[in-house]
Amino acid sequence: MKIKNRETAYDGYFKIYKLTVEQEGKTFTREQFDRGDAVAALVYDTKQEEYILAKQFRVGSESELIEVVAGMVDKGEQPEQSIKREIEEETGYRVDNLEHVYTFYSSPGGTTERVMLYYAEVSDQQSDGGGNDHEHEHIEIIRLSAQELGQLQTPDAKTIIAQQWVRLKKQQ
Repeated sequence: MKIKNRETAYDGYFKIYKLTVEQEGKTFTREQFDRGDAVAALVYDTKQEEYILAKQFRVGSESELIEVVAGMVDKGEQPEQSIKREIEEETGYRVDNLEHVYTFYSSPGGTTERVMLYYAEVSDQQSDGGGNDHEHEHIEIIRLSAQELGQLQTPDAKTIIAQQWVRLKKQQ
């Protein structure tokens, strides 16, 4: 498969491209949703011995979700800078230790989004968190024990991956 042409079909909060693709002598079009790179982290408070997640309304699911802390990589930032910024904005904690867990595509059939998932240890809350007003974020901090995290039912893939990572790590 070869991309022969890329046109901007929409340029707003996100971008959508119309691609002309050639495969086995046939030419056809596909749309590509350019989401950018995302970061996410399972945050663990080492003093309280609990996981910290975020509850917020998500446009894609049209519902409130409980999920790991997440956000976009801003232009000019490295992913590690982005996730530390997101953790502080959403939870009010500064990161003591950061470990990369996985990098994965959220939906490679039509979107460019890569998610870099981390495990972050924190210990001192510097502010209330809750997100940024200018981004219209209204985030509620959710604190869960290890058992509660394991029992959390969520449709959010990055949170499910984080839960599975914790399960696998405990087996070692």
